[in-house]
Amino acid sequence: MKTVHNELVRPRQEIIDAFVAMTREYSPSCLVADSTARVGVIGGLRPVKREHKIAGPALTVQLQADELVDCLPVLGTAKPGDIIVVACQRSPRLAMWGGLMSTLSQMAGIAGAVIDGMVRDVDEVRDLDFPVWYHGTLPRRCPAITHDGTEPLQTNVPVVIEGQVIEPGDIIVADENGLGIVSPSVAQTVLDDTRELLGRENVIRDKIIAGATLHELLAEFGAL
Repeated sequence: MKTVHNELVRPRQEIIDAFVAMTREYSPSCLVADSTARVGVIGGLRPVKREHKIAGPALTVQLQADELVDCLPVLGTAKPGDIIVVACQRSPRLAMWGGLMSTLSQMAGIAGAVIDGMVRDVDEVRDLDFPVWYHGTLPRRCPAITHDGTEPLQTNVPVVIEGQVIEPGDIIVADENGLGIVSPSVAQTVLDDTRELLGRENVIRDKIIAGATLHELLAEFGAL
């Protein structure tokens, strides 16, 4: 694998802001997954805190499973609100994220990280209140960063996690249910669908609280 560094093309800020606002709702990843548009989903990753909910553009990092290197240099290209997505092929050999990387990311305004592999310092990351989704934990750190220890590494290239392709700039919506992956090309459709779905669910919820039966709800709404 050769080293590649591409510029990240981010969605319009008003689109990003609308998805960030969605994280104030219950289960935002489920909301986007219920859209009529084609939305990718990823399950099985653990959040450091169950209450964490984030949304933002994916800054993707591709690592080679048999030659893992420190991904710290990606912070030089990240901007506030980005979500760093590290594809390290679920390698069980090294932890690819930890407390110092979380602290640096938090200070840079990064919204969170998705690590397709192992992490460490989970107690520190939890105390920092920095959102990270990960597969597992391992005490062994990744190779220390040196002048010649950061290659091969590819940034802002398509990556695959759990069979789901994530393109650089895709909007990640993450919570304890999993991740929704929204292409900027369908982002407005997903937002419109989500607003309609929220309104419908609020009406149904109010009717349930008011005493409506399942039969009555199905007669009125067709499906729940």
